[in-house]
Amino acid sequence: MAQNYAKLAFTDAVKALQEIHGSRKTYARMEQFRHTDGLSEQEIVFITERDSFYLSSIGENGYPYIQHRGGPAGFIKVLDANILGIVDFEGNKQYISVGNLQTHPQVALIMVDYPRQARLKLYANARVVELKDDPALFQQLDPADYPHRPERMILFEIQAYDWNCPQHITPRYTLSEIQAAFAPQQAYLEALEKEVLELRPAQQNQVNAPEGV
Repeated sequence: MAQNYAKLAFTDAVKALQEIHGSRKTYARMEQFRHTDGLSEQEIVFITERDSFYLSSIGENGYPYIQHRGGPAGFIKVLDANILGIVDFEGNKQYISVGNLQTHPQVALIMVDYPRQARLKLYANARVVELKDDPALFQQLDPADYPHRPERMILFEIQAYDWNCPQHITPRYTLSEIQAAFAPQQAYLEALEKEVLELRPAQQNQVNAPEGV
């Protein structure tokens, strides 16, 4: 059940700094009135469009570890209003994030839409599910058309989420997004080139025609 993000994020140390810098009253109101009961349609659509996210976990030594997770658009599945799931692809076999989850299931996720300068941050409890233990879940989560080697699944039970302001998010675009944006111009240029090729023989004939003809 997603909760009030501020109540999890604003620890006593955070509140003390807010008090010093004059923002505590504003955020105190946020703590009191902003409550979320699971993902809304806005968050669900945003999440299912993503092709990557950043995952922060905590090691046994107390240090955080941030990892980029990527895949095809839609590889992050919304199983219900409170649970996300992914297939964990085989990688460099360091297993830092997965190892951290064995002692600290608490994680943070950040998902960014760079072209639209939108950013969603989530607190969650993560749980590893082995492929053999739930074949039906694997069928639901697996991006079958994407080249990958599945190792396990990870479920994220959302505890709270919030949207960041778009300030300082530099718009960035994927190759496919750039190609789609320039597709009309490319089609126009190809049509012009075709027209030039069709007109060139007629122009050449005019140049070579004898005078007075």
